[in-house]
Amino acid sequence: MWFLGLGVLLLLLKVADIGPVAAWGWVWVLLPFGLAALWWAISDATGVSQRRADRKMAERKQARRERDMQALGLDVQREKRVRVMRDNAARRPGSGGPATKAPPAEPPRRDPRA
Repeated sequence: MWFLGLGVLLLLLKVADIGPVAAWGWVWVLLPFGLAALWWAISDATGVSQRRADRKMAERKQARRERDMQALGLDVQREKRVRVMRDNAARRPGSGGPATKAPPAEPPRRDPRA
């Protein structure tokens, strides 16, 4: 995005014959547009754009879920605290990610027919 802004600014300065940009060659004025295209190609090829879009969608989904839970009157604050604690545990260096303990075994159930 910065390359596009710079390219538009240089293009306007070149067309209006303002400052030292008026004496520059067209190659130098249009170079930021080429760099922007190169940046987009690299970011798409490496998956940066897709990860950014996925993260944005996940944030929107979580915000929508919290809004709906609040509208239903459920305890959203507890959910937030639990999620923050899990995220912090996953980010802690040397923790190896979230705990992978097995869930506690369920107590034996009685057969109601017996």
